[in-house]
Amino acid sequence: MTGRWEADEAIDDPAAKAFFAEFGEPAEHMPPVAVVIAAYNEQGVIGSVVDALPASICGLATTAVVVSDGSADGTVTEVREHGALVADVPVNRGQGAALRLGYRLAREGGAQYIVTTDADGQYNPAEMERVLAPVVAGDADFVTGSRKLGSQETKDLVRRLGTWVFAQTITVLTGEHITDSSFGLRAMRAEVTGVVRLEQPQYQSAELLIAVLARGFRVSEVPATIHKRQVGESKKGHNAIYGLRFARVVVGTWWRERRHRAPGQPSAQAASPEPSASGAPASPDAAFDPGSAQRN
Repeated sequence: MTGRWEADEAIDDPAAKAFFAEFGEPAEHMPPVAVVIAAYNEQGVIGSVVDALPASICGLATTAVVVSDGSADGTVTEVREHGALVADVPVNRGQGAALRLGYRLAREGGAQYIVTTDADGQYNPAEMERVLAPVVAGDADFVTGSRKLGSQETKDLVRRLGTWVFAQTITVLTGEHITDSSFGLRAMRAEVTGVVRLEQPQYQSAELLIAVLARGFRVSEVPATIHKRQVGESKKGHNAIYGLRFARVVVGTWWRERRHRAPGQPSAQAASPEPSASGAPASPDAAFDPGSAQRN
């Protein structure tokens, strides 16, 4: 594990340094909401995704933070041309690693809230308000959209079945009712991403969801829509391979969190039931072993 962290830091640290050096004030003092997007070879679509992002969500100003995950095309140039902040990572590691870096950049830039969406335009930016609202109101720490509660355009019956199976699996493992374990449109308090342990380079949606549930954060689902991809091809791979790898992440993360948590250890919710003086829920960092937090 030490080797993996060292390898990630050897990539993330220079990328973060270059990011803040390039963008200066806009990166160092972000508005309250950072919309984090992982992108890999999304030239031709990422510009329209950035353009469609709302300037404010729930009355709070936003900024877009795109992490280019080793893109070999014009993704980085296109993001810059469309006015978003972009971290250019030279190595393709996976969406999970890219989002982890994006979370770090948002936290270090002072964002209070993080919203995630995909780079392929499958999620409706108008629904970001619905996803973020419970977090801003202090009713949840982490909110994910759900195609089961909302709608989906895919005709792939295998993918539909897989979504249901993994949601049921996580429900059984965690004891919390989940209807969609892999929806990319999500919102959370920024500090949550610095407390949970994130190590998966890919299939991070399940790892993050299980981790926040295991740590006792308040999780909610809201109806949302996933559209068919209009440009390019999915990076997820064949259904069978995707399913096996996703299952490994689900079970592996659950087992890791189960072993990590000591008997009687307070949950994040129990450790920070009262809001801070600013009105936001207090950070639950003190409830955990410091070694469990993501080392960013």
